Amino acid sequence: MAKADYDLVIRGGRIADGLGSPLFDADVAVQDGRIAAVGSIAGTGREEIDASGAIVAPGVVDIHTHYDGQAVWDAQLASSSWHGVTTVVMGNCGVGFAPVRVQDRDRLVELMEGVEDIPGVALREGLDWRWESFADYLDAVERRSHDMDICAQLPHGALRVYVMGERAARLEAATPDDIERMRKLTIDAMRAGAIGFSTSRSINHRTIKGDPTPSLRATEDELTAIAMALREAGHGVFQLLSDFDMPSMEEEFAMMRRIVAKSGRPMSFAVIQKHDDPEGWRKLLKLIDGAVKDGLPMMGQVAPRPVGMLLGLQATLNPFTRSETYGAIADKSLEQRVAIMRDPAFRARLIREMDGRKRSRLDLNLVFPLGDPPDYEPHPDTSVAAQSQRLGKSPNEVAYDLMLADEGRAFLYAPAANYRYGDLQVCREMMADPNTVIALGDGGAHVGTICDSSIPTFLMTHWAEECGRKDGFGLSWLIKRQTSDAARSVGLMDRGVVAAGMKADLNVIDLGKLRLSPPRMEFDLPAGGKRLLQKASGYRVTVKSGVITYRDGEHTGALPGKLVRGPQAAA
Repeated sequence: MAKADYDLVIRGGRIADGLGSPLFDADVAVQDGRIAAVGSIAGTGREEIDASGAIVAPGVVDIHTHYDGQAVWDAQLASSSWHGVTTVVMGNCGVGFAPVRVQDRDRLVELMEGVEDIPGVALREGLDWRWESFADYLDAVERRSHDMDICAQLPHGALRVYVMGERAARLEAATPDDIERMRKLTIDAMRAGAIGFSTSRSINHRTIKGDPTPSLRATEDELTAIAMALREAGHGVFQLLSDFDMPSMEEEFAMMRRIVAKSGRPMSFAVIQKHDDPEGWRKLLKLIDGAVKDGLPMMGQVAPRPVGMLLGLQATLNPFTRSETYGAIADKSLEQRVAIMRDPAFRARLIREMDGRKRSRLDLNLVFPLGDPPDYEPHPDTSVAAQSQRLGKSPNEVAYDLMLADEGRAFLYAPAANYRYGDLQVCREMMADPNTVIALGDGGAHVGTICDSSIPTFLMTHWAEECGRKDGFGLSWLIKRQTSDAARSVGLMDRGVVAAGMKADLNVIDLGKLRLSPPRMEFDLPAGGKRLLQKASGYRVTVKSGVITYRDGEHTGALPGKLVRGPQAAA
């Protein structure tokens, strides 16, 4: 038998090159983990894929995930791996597990559990803690093979606790000696392979005990010193989460500008529509635009759909979580709770308690049945409150009945941001802004309340003109936004483009069959911890570093993913 010319040839697909070019017909040849040629390939492949009728696109680069724990114990980074993701960046929002002293391990677990809704019992069971320094942690991640490449950021919360101990938890200002120690440790982490540094300045980020995140009140001097450490190391992105109200958006942003101007390091941060300040995001994008025009590398991370919670009997929260009546059965199994809740007397008692409350913590005008297929742009007429008016029932009765669907496995969808006006036009404007990158999927986090790691699939099915969205975007441009644009924003210049010499991270997508399944709750974390997972159909093949990792959504068993140490130069 004649020797094949290439490891893999993908034939007859429509190429979305990751640069936004018009789709074109071509074959793609792969050799030694790199794209060898794009065009009409005469040579043979040791393995060949028929991509006729399909889109061939670069693998997705997801720059906002929290797989910091899962990457230590799990080879497959689901749900991201089911949505064409081939590279993730973890360690966002200032939370993570290194550096760490033995006495502070529980503190970091409590912080991750509170901020990112990852069960502490699963973290304690799954983490082997074979590290202290950030470099040691990277080695621990590298010891396990994965289904995708992993980049890690140095988290400010862990760094601050490592240097300051209890004083960090009390939000004390760092001393000059503390700041110098953090600066040196940051340089060490960057040189060991961290791709950047992350911090949180959000009052909403708290430990499971309710304590604020240790980085909440870090001073400008402290943040600047860390940014200057990135400069000294020669690389590193600075990821920040802020409420932009300490004391005001303008003053917070001015501080951020000064940090970027002095250090020269790129900074990115979440931009969302707050429902209590529905036009504030416009001001923030305008500030970013002004900074970029002045030559400062600043960028907003945005989502293409609401930042929303899933509520249900299996979720962390539901509309009746704080009800005394529901609390009496909350620890029972799902089947037992469903049986009890179907009893008319129990239903009447719970509804009477809830209807008797003067004020609900949930705005039921912004709570909707998620449905199957899941609807992430629900019409206001479908809200729990709107249905209650049509049906002549109280909103609590409607929510109660909706949650019992599918044997109690149904979810309600509560957009907490980006949906103040009942549609996704704000998301459209954010995505179209040249100073933004699509992110905020939070893969690996919020496992009982959010399942946004499916954003890559949603982006195409919901926003592509080719999928019927009249006010949408061209598919090629959407793919560019979550491949080369995302990769370049964190210094990964070797991927995100279908071109010779680039890393052979690829997806073969049957656009006509591309669909999102509804999220399901699984109990497969360490110690039986629960997590929301969401699959998709329509991905014929996912290729990582030239190796087929998924066929029709099923894992092939191949684990070619590696730890990526620092930025990567273009071929």
